Amino acid sequence: MKLKALLFDLDGTLADTDRLHEQAWLEGLSRYGLQGDHTFYQTQISGGLNPEIVQRLLPQLSGAEGEAFLQQKEARFRELASEVQPLPGLGTLWAWAQEQRLCRALVSNAPRENAQHLLRRLGLVFDHIVLSEDLPAGKPDPLPYRTALAQLGIGPSQALAFEDSPSGVRSAVGAGIRTVALTTGHPAHALEQAGAFLCIPDFADPRLWAYLREMG
Repeated sequence: MKLKALLFDLDGTLADTDRLHEQAWLEGLSRYGLQGDHTFYQTQISGGLNPEIVQRLLPQLSGAEGEAFLQQKEARFRELASEVQPLPGLGTLWAWAQEQRLCRALVSNAPRENAQHLLRRLGLVFDHIVLSEDLPAGKPDPLPYRTALAQLGIGPSQALAFEDSPSGVRSAVGAGIRTVALTTGHPAHALEQAGAFLCIPDFADPRLWAYLREMG
């Protein structure tokens, strides 16, 4: 079936922001005596939902304290992301999608304020934006991607998803969408194990363009 839409995750997919989130999380957790490293971030935090992460890692915090922690963490992230740049090749892919008249949707676990901040910085406007905070379940549940498909009025075979975490890949693949994974934060083998059919470092990768030409 003809491709009609590209669905994108945000962090680590449109821009290489994983290390910025990692820094913000580890700085915040260290104030509570929880010392983490890159492996800890990848296995315990990356791709997860903020409230669930806080409940699991900082169970001693009340609901209000947990929310305050997250607000501080996200404010720190936005400070770190003030100069963030799109991944190589994104501009070319965006122009190609416009030429092909493909819809573009953002599907993200990111808080709304972060999403708005990054999209302004990157200069991107989407046809639809689906945020997990507006839904009963977020990634890795397939619901965010199923919601995007419903909003677009298309089937999973008419979409292509771009993700960067095993959690996100499982969400998209669980909705029946073929998924390309960006290796900005996780190794290819972990992303392939989650269900990605192609792993690339950025959108300039010739393998992606060979696949898109094949689909066209």
